[in-house]
Amino acid sequence: MSAEGQAKGPKTGRVEMRDIVKCFPGVTANDGVCLDIEPGEVHALLGENGAGKSTLMRQLYGMYQPDGGQILVDGKSLSFRSPADAIRAGIGMIHQHFMLVPTMTVAQNVALGQRSPRAPFLDLGGVSKAISKIGEDYGLKVDPETFVWQLSVGEQQRVEIIKALYRGAGLIILDEPTAVLTPQEVDALFATLRTLVASGHSLIFISHKLNEVKAISDRVTVLRDGRVVGTGRTCDLTRGDLVRMMVGREVKEPDPRPHAPGPELVRIAGARAMGDRGIEALRGIDLSIRSGEILGLAGVSGNGQKELAECLAGMRSLTEGSVIVEGHDMTRATVNERFEAGMAFIPEERMRDGAIREFSVGENVFLHDHMSKRFRRWIFLAFDTMREHARTLVSQFAVKTPSLDVPIKNLSGGNIQKLIMARELSRQPFFLVAAQPTRGVDIGATEYIHDCLLEQREKGMAILLVSEDLDELRSLSDRIAVMYEGGVMGIVERGEASVEELGFMMAGVSLEELRAGAATEESACP
Repeated sequence: MSAEGQAKGPKTGRVEMRDIVKCFPGVTANDGVCLDIEPGEVHALLGENGAGKSTLMRQLYGMYQPDGGQILVDGKSLSFRSPADAIRAGIGMIHQHFMLVPTMTVAQNVALGQRSPRAPFLDLGGVSKAISKIGEDYGLKVDPETFVWQLSVGEQQRVEIIKALYRGAGLIILDEPTAVLTPQEVDALFATLRTLVASGHSLIFISHKLNEVKAISDRVTVLRDGRVVGTGRTCDLTRGDLVRMMVGREVKEPDPRPHAPGPELVRIAGARAMGDRGIEALRGIDLSIRSGEILGLAGVSGNGQKELAECLAGMRSLTEGSVIVEGHDMTRATVNERFEAGMAFIPEERMRDGAIREFSVGENVFLHDHMSKRFRRWIFLAFDTMREHARTLVSQFAVKTPSLDVPIKNLSGGNIQKLIMARELSRQPFFLVAAQPTRGVDIGATEYIHDCLLEQREKGMAILLVSEDLDELRSLSDRIAVMYEGGVMGIVERGEASVEELGFMMAGVSLEELRAGAATEESACP
C-alpha cells in the first residue's frame, strides 16, 4: 500500500465488545462488559479508578486478550493478539503519555514500524506528503520535517492522531486526551474531533472531566467495579446523573466560603533552580501566600511547577533567591528542618516521594515522625502508641484498608493519597504544598481531599495548590498564579480568573499583555 493510500478514509464500521471478561490474580477487572460503538459517533467511557476502563480498552487495542467474550468489527468476530492486529482492523489508540521518539522527525515517527511499499527503502517523501494531506483534511497541520522535541504538547498530540489516521484507523481510542492541554488547545482538539466524526470516524473518549464529556460525546457508558452501570445519550444525562452512576451516590461540588486571608506567611523571592535535564527550570519566581489562603499554581506540565514544589519542600536546591516562612529564612533548610518548622508536603509522585511501596500502611504513617518524642519511650519506639495513632488517622481520614499491616502498594490511589494527607496534616502544619493532590484519584476521594484542603484553609493554613486541572483551581483557589517556562505570567483573583485568560497565560502570554490588548480593543470600539 502506498503512503498516500494509507492516508485515506476510515475502514472500520460498527465495533462491539460482547460480555468481555478479564481477570487478574484476585481481581475481576471486567465482568461481562458490553460496549458498542457506532460509525461516526463519539462514545465517552467513564468510571472511577479501578472501574475497568483501561483494561477494557487494552483488550480492544490488542494489548490484553479477553478471558471471555467477543470483539466484533462489522459483525465479524476477531481475535487481537497484539496492537498490530487491532491496527490492521482499523483501530487506533492515542495514549495519555505519547508514544513518540523525541529525536526523530514527525515523518520518521509516523513511518516507524510501518512496512514500506518500496522495501527495503523508506519513502519518507511519500510519508511527508500523506502527513500534509491528513493535516489539510482534518485541521492537523504540522511540519513533517520538524523534530518531535521541537513541538509543543498540543502539536505532539496532533502527531499521534496523524499516526493513527496514516495507519487507516476508523475507530480511535483517546485516553485522557485533554489532560496536558491548555484551554485553547482543547478547543482546537475538539474542532479536529468533530471533523473526524463528520468524515465517518468513530471515537472512544476517556476522560474524568464531565464538562468535556458533555461537550463532545454523543453517547456515554459508565463502568463501576468492572461492570457496566449504564449507557445512554449524553444529552439525556445531567452531570449529576453521571456522577451518581460512577460513584453510586451524590457528590457535592467544592464551595469555599469567602473570607479575608490573614497576614503573609510565605514569601518566595527571585527563585531560580535547575531542572533534571540541566536546563534552568525556575527563572526568578516571586510569590507570596497568606494565612488562610489557597494559592493555585496553574500551567501545562513541565513548566516549572514540579520544581518549585520540590524547592519549597527542600528536595531541590535554589541556585538563586530565597524562601521565607513566617519570617524565617528556610532557603537552605533541610527537609526535616522544614517539617519541624511547620511545613508539610504532598508530592506529585506519591509512590516515589510520598510512600514506600513495600512498607505497611502503619509504617508509612511514621516515615517522618518515628523519632518524635510522642512515639518513644527512652530510646525505644512506643509501638502501642504508634499503632493507636495510625489507627486513629486511618479512621479519621476514611482510608479504606483491610488492616494497618497491609503493604501500602495494595491500596487504591485515592486511599494512598488520603493516608499521605492524614500523615502530613496530623503534624498540624501551618504551610502545605499540595502538588497534584487529586491526580489519578477517583471522584469520591477527590471530594474528600477538596474538603480537607478547604477545612485547613478555614483554620488559617497557607496552601500552595499545584494542579493541571483548571476546574479544580478555579473552584478552590483564592488566587491563581500561572507558570510558563519557569516564570510567572500573572496572578489573578479567583473571581477574575476566566478560562480563556488562564489559557493564554499557560501558553506564554503575560497578564499585562492580555490586559493591555483588551484595553486597546476597547478603546478602538466606536
